[in-house]
Formats: sequence, structure tokens, C-alpha cells
Amino acid sequence: MTRRKLTEEEIDLWKKVVQQAERLHPEAKQTAHPTTLPKPKPKKPVPFRAEPFEIGAKAKHGTKSHNLKPAIATSLANRGVQMDEKSYRRMKRGKLKPEGKLDLHGMRIDTAHPSLTRFILSAQASGKRLVLVITGKGKDRDEPGPMPVPRGVLRHKVPQWLSLPPLAQAVLQVTPAHLSHGGDGAYYVYLRRTR
Repeated sequence: MTRRKLTEEEIDLWKKVVQQAERLHPEAKQTAHPTTLPKPKPKKPVPFRAEPFEIGAKAKHGTKSHNLKPAIATSLANRGVQMDEKSYRRMKRGKLKPEGKLDLHGMRIDTAHPSLTRFILSAQASGKRLVLVITGKGKDRDEPGPMPVPRGVLRHKVPQWLSLPPLAQAVLQVTPAHLSHGGDGAYYVYLRRTR
């Protein structure tokens, strides 16, 4: 939208208004209108210069490593040993025989969680100390896609469920099972004594 020019009548009217107007602050000195600043001169863009690279040369190793979620076995090992050290070593070597076993193969999360809760609480109530929970290793995905999907949903969920109420008060130690009892697809769950 373009501004229109003032007519002669409008200019005369404005001059009369200015002469009759009183200043708000008469004690302040009247200064001239500030001059407009000159336009800044545009800076010349700096051209991009890539470092020379030859085929066969090694790339720089300045990239940071990704902060990936630790493996289940690593996170369980970082929790530390809560039970008797000698019994823990025997259990890890598969020398302790589990007193009960729950197989969650083929179950979905909505049926596996209540089954696990019922099994652990009833095993503790009956005085059992070591039970085996079999989760399976999980299926391989055909197309992993851009987002990584953990292999074996139950394998990842069971340690979380065991660390939350009401199971946390019953569980003393959770460790991956020995190969003779299922290896990566199973967990030893060492229970607290009921008092």
C-alpha cells in the first residue's frame, strides 16, 4: 500500500495545530529530529573451504560415541550382590537348583505380568528361595527400521517388574540364568525369607 501525498490544505492545517499546541515539558530543550543512520554495508560472505581429502585417507575420530542403553546383564550386574556371596557364585555357575519354574514363552505382556506377580508372591509364601523365570530370547525382527526395537519384550520387562512393588519387597536378587537353565532367555530370582 502506497502512502498518498498531503494536500496544501492539510499542510496548512497541520502548521496551525503545531503553532497552537503547548509543549508537555517546556523546560526540556528542544532538539532537532535525529538523523537517520546510514545503511550498514553488507559483509562479503566467506567462501567454504573443505579440507583436502584423498581416497584411502582415514577420517577424523573426533565423533562422540552414542549413549546407548546398557545391556540387561550389565544393568543387573551394576545393581550389586544383595545375597550371600558364596550362594551367588554357586547360583551363577548353575550349581543351585531352582525350586520353582515359570515359563512365560508365548505370553503377551498383559497376561505375563499378572502370572509373574502371582508366581513370585506364592513362591515366597511357600518358603522357596530360588526360582527360575523363563522369558525366551525374543524373535528376530524382519525389518528393524530406523528406530531400534529391543529383541524380546518380556526379556526386558521382567527385570523391571521385579524391581517394582509389590514384587520388589519379595525379590532379593535377579541375575541372568546359567546356560544349563536357559542362559539369556531366563532369570534366576532369589527371594527374601518371609518373616
